Amino acid sequence: MLEIAYIRQNSEDVITRLAIKNFDAATTVKEILTLDEKKRSVQTKLDDVLAQLNKASKEIGDLYKAGKKQEADDLKGKTTAWKEEITKLEAELKNAEQAVQDKLVVLPNLPNSAVPKGKTPEDNAVVFTHGDIPQLPESALPHWELAKKYDLIDFELGVKISGAGFPVYKGKGAKLQRALINFFLDKAAEAGYIEIEPPILINKDSGFGTGQLPDKEGQMYHVTLDDLYLIPTAEVPITNIYRDSIVEEDALPIKNCGYTPCFRREAGSYGKDVRGLNRLHQFDKVEIVQIQHPDKSYQTLEEMREHVAGLLKTLELPFRTLKLCGGDMSFASALTYDMEVFSAAQKRWLEVSSVSNFESFQSNRMKLRIKKGKDKPRLAHTLNGSALALPRIVASLLENNQSDKGIRMPKAIVPYTGFEYIN
Repeated sequence: MLEIAYIRQNSEDVITRLAIKNFDAATTVKEILTLDEKKRSVQTKLDDVLAQLNKASKEIGDLYKAGKKQEADDLKGKTTAWKEEITKLEAELKNAEQAVQDKLVVLPNLPNSAVPKGKTPEDNAVVFTHGDIPQLPESALPHWELAKKYDLIDFELGVKISGAGFPVYKGKGAKLQRALINFFLDKAAEAGYIEIEPPILINKDSGFGTGQLPDKEGQMYHVTLDDLYLIPTAEVPITNIYRDSIVEEDALPIKNCGYTPCFRREAGSYGKDVRGLNRLHQFDKVEIVQIQHPDKSYQTLEEMREHVAGLLKTLELPFRTLKLCGGDMSFASALTYDMEVFSAAQKRWLEVSSVSNFESFQSNRMKLRIKKGKDKPRLAHTLNGSALALPRIVASLLENNQSDKGIRMPKAIVPYTGFEYIN
């Protein structure tokens, strides 16, 4: 959530920068400023009446002590009206604050100045490419056919049990999932991340804190009886560990990682791009999260991007890094890099990771602050990245490494899988 003080002082800048995200903020910003002015006016009136009441309360005591009972009683009578006015103004202030809040939460985060302009994924900027595209024979199979051939993943059985988008992993397919999860967690630990095993159900406060609610409510699975939501990513519960907290600057950076299943309704998704593992309702992912000082968050973003790139290099997968344009960014992000691997059998790039800096957008919603000694607390910066999401990694590993001998495993994960080939 944007800070009201920043909007008040930089309203035109807010409108201009949000236009890069293709968000027309002019009307909303005007409404926010009008409501904020009303709120501050009510606050001023309330402060004035409270000051009069406090002054009168002291004078009443002094008058009684001086034996001036009548004057004290007369002044005491006036305080009744002031107390009624205070009650009225407090209710008015509460309503005014809520009105400002309701408008603030619909504004996306401001994009960083480095974010390229654009409306669609085609406008994203390719900033790095690594590896050679595998040349497969015409007889090469897409991963959903390889999964069936080697009895790795049963998509039909998943439909029977739950519905489309809930695959069942079997045999070496299941072992490959577990191997990749452990590999990613171990690499995160080597990079200094502390592992967290969080809940996979969250309350509304947690969903609001990281920006999923109310923006993405329709994309989340909702357990209505308990009013809880299945997490779309481990970012949500892990970042919310620090909600309503003040962290000493000396403790920064805070580096956490965690594996969880992730749940997304993916409403409206259909067609060839959702076949097999390309788009699921439930999938496994290892997430890295950092809480960082504002002065260091963009250096940290680059370090997190390099961490993900290192994983992809170790998996021997060709990949590219994209800097997302304004129109393809998330609601809460200030700057996002996407990592895409090349799927040789499908002959297309598949997104496997997003690494984002949210600056103070999430921390303002969560009331996550940092402080140094006796200095006034300030908002922290939050960052997160997929390191990595499994479905499209598995799809690319299966497709790119198929041969007459079977499907070769990258050397780095053979100690985790216990096998060199799927055959």
